Amino acid sequence: MSATDGIHLTDVSVVRGGRAILDGISLDMTERRVALVGRNGSGKSTLARVIKGLIRPDAGTVRLYGIDPAKRDFGSLSVAGFLFQNSDHQILCPTVLEEIAFGLTENAVPQAEAERTTLALMEAHGIAGWRDRAVSTLSEGQRRLVCLLAVLVMEPRVLLLDEPYTGLDIPTRIRLDAFIAQLPQQTVMISHDPDTVESFDRVLWIDAGRVRADGAPADVLPAFLAAMQAEGQADSAWSA
Repeated sequence: MSATDGIHLTDVSVVRGGRAILDGISLDMTERRVALVGRNGSGKSTLARVIKGLIRPDAGTVRLYGIDPAKRDFGSLSVAGFLFQNSDHQILCPTVLEEIAFGLTENAVPQAEAERTTLALMEAHGIAGWRDRAVSTLSEGQRRLVCLLAVLVMEPRVLLLDEPYTGLDIPTRIRLDAFIAQLPQQTVMISHDPDTVESFDRVLWIDAGRVRADGAPADVLPAFLAAMQAEGQADSAWSA
């Protein structure tokens, strides 16, 4: 396995307030679609942010196709794209064209070139007519698509998705799922819904900052579901 092929983490730890959010995680990910499952607070989102370079680990190394994602040059910024769970945490510009082109223009791509690239991407996905639409007038599903295209315009090799189906109705969720499934990028997706990752190549069950289980969906998800059901039945939080 080449160090320039896929995602590689070696002894990665993140500590906050004296508590290990990630605790010595080592992973080699070359599969096209990898899912992260686990309870809230298990470390899934922190792991995804470390892979993107949004959080620098306190110990260990991270490499995406041979690149350190925590560096702030164009190669590091563009090697991975991150789709936030809440579109409002990602949207920065008033119009659709400006929003999708933002990453290019912020990285010194000339305005005319950025617009040409963005419009070609919008045309390819059937939304060229949205060019001057205010992002604030879009439905949540449309906003999610705009955010995803704003990530894809940077041509990342890795796509990190944090609960991409949150807040979407069933038809929109089906359309977005089909859209994501056909993308060529290596995809790492956080999900609370095992049904959405049954077709993935690999599932990582994150628990208390460590990898509790790692394997094919058919091997990991039944044990994960059984554990979540048992914890739900034993959890006394509602009786407090």
